[in-house]
Amino acid sequence: MNSVDPTTGDVFATYSETTADEAARHIAKAGQLQLEWARTPLSVRRDHMLRFADILESRRDELAELMAREMGKPIAQGRGEADKCAWVCRYYADEAETILADTHIESGRTKSYVSYRPIGVILSVMPWNFPLWQVIRFLAPALMAGNGAILKHASNVTGCALAIDEMIVEAGFPDGLFRTVVVPSSGVAAMISHPGIAAVTLTGSDAAGRAVASAAGHAIKKTVLELGGSDAAIILEDADLDLAVKACSTSRLLNGGQSCIAAKRFVVHREVADEFTAKLKEEFESYVVGNPLDEDAQIGPMARVDLRDELHEQVKRSVAAGAHIVTGGSVPDGPGAFYPPTVLTNVREGMAAYHEELFGPVASIIVVADEEEAIAVANSSEFGLGGSVFTRDIARGERIARDRIEAGSCFVNAFVASDPRLPFGGVKASGYGRELSHIGMTEFLNVKTVVIG
Repeated sequence: MNSVDPTTGDVFATYSETTADEAARHIAKAGQLQLEWARTPLSVRRDHMLRFADILESRRDELAELMAREMGKPIAQGRGEADKCAWVCRYYADEAETILADTHIESGRTKSYVSYRPIGVILSVMPWNFPLWQVIRFLAPALMAGNGAILKHASNVTGCALAIDEMIVEAGFPDGLFRTVVVPSSGVAAMISHPGIAAVTLTGSDAAGRAVASAAGHAIKKTVLELGGSDAAIILEDADLDLAVKACSTSRLLNGGQSCIAAKRFVVHREVADEFTAKLKEEFESYVVGNPLDEDAQIGPMARVDLRDELHEQVKRSVAAGAHIVTGGSVPDGPGAFYPPTVLTNVREGMAAYHEELFGPVASIIVVADEEEAIAVANSSEFGLGGSVFTRDIARGERIARDRIEAGSCFVNAFVASDPRLPFGGVKASGYGRELSHIGMTEFLNVKTVVIG
């Protein structure tokens, strides 16, 4: 497998694929080590996890450069990703004892309680857009809970995957308890069916989710799926537009717009639509697009040329159906997978920009007449990962966020972001199950009832 720099198009690293037999051996070894790891005192697991956090921080510059070269992430954002990974490691190191404590329940028996036990080796199938965070937000609670893990990462970030392998061993975890296997997507089903795999977690497209869920269902294995998103940001007539524009721009353009939880559809009340559009255009045009290794670059290339071209086709189809380009919308000359920050208006039902997930730096503005129409548009998507509401009336915003928006997360006067302390996941075609918080740890545990007569 080759690593291609999306800035230049040059191949800068080549990796050998893991054979099916090798993958099976890695799964078997992880299973053997997991049995002993499950009996390892929690204090020892904690020490290793805290050491892992320290290593992530000490290697943040190296890891950020690797992410920039493998998938185009601006180097400053890469450092932030490494730091966030250290945060989630420390969160679970500190909270695992409380999360895993037995829950005592009165039942009329001498004693009855719920015990939380590890289930074994978990297969993790992860995407390229946050090549450290997507893995470690799952891995930290899994290892602290006493599980083992096998990682099948996206092929274009193999260097990041192998770097996690190295750091896990350096932190003192048993060598092989966690292992990266360099296999194509076609090899995932065989690993799911392996008797040494207890469960599967996937972050990726809804198509990948359907395939994994089908294979895991056939094998009767637990899954957690975090799939695509087409999050709506509702901007009501009483919104603070400067705050809304800053938040919406950050959400849409962070990581080059390549984020499941990015605000992608801007559902704007008609009374403020013109002003919001003008301010958003100005903000988008202020972003610096450039080599992700440059400190001042805010947007690098997209991860691959084919992904850039697919996004541009979605824009062209939307324009052909009547959408208007306010800024951007053209493929720049020169090498690399660059695409400019783009704003589309006059987006209506039936257009690609209305229904499809645009996985890149493109904002779709949909104008609505009132609050009820805004909610209906926000909920009209097949996806339900996140959403946001901008209004000066906090009670109004909270009511809409809590009771009306069909999503796993909804933020008021802020863009959707993940936090180790808060559960994260979606509904509808955005998947099921939760990562992060205490819930993310218990997803892959045997919640065992124990009764003493």
